[in-house]
Amino acid sequence: MWIGGVRVILLDNENRLLMVKQSHKERDVWMVPGGGVEEGETSREAGVREMLEETGLKVKMEKLIWHVEEVSAERGQRFVNFFLAEPEGGTLQLGSDPELGEDCQVLRELRFMSREEINQLEGLYPEYLRDELWQVLEEKAGHDAFKIRK
Repeated sequence: MWIGGVRVILLDNENRLLMVKQSHKERDVWMVPGGGVEEGETSREAGVREMLEETGLKVKMEKLIWHVEEVSAERGQRFVNFFLAEPEGGTLQLGSDPELGEDCQVLRELRFMSREEINQLEGLYPEYLRDELWQVLEEKAGHDAFKIRK
């Protein structure tokens, strides 16, 4: 069981968010790319690796926008860091999870989605990708060098 995870927020030139659909126990879940932090790896390094594995894209990890912690009896203590990223190369294509066998892959679809498309999704995880993410991005655009593309 992993303790730390990372998720990567990547926007295209039309301010669409890169989303990946995974299938778990006959349930589809849409989320931003990412996964577990491996031993000896930082969250930023894990984000770069996970993006390449899942999407075929090379990215530069930018600002940390969320650090989410969970402590529960069922899952123990865990955290997930959400980072903004900028593309640096590669070709967008649905990847795979190297820890899973060919017949056990969970990745199903990969695409950029508008805020409106995301708001219509069933099975979105985490739910704060519907509104809170966009509020954070707009706030950052007003306070620093990060800009939502017009």
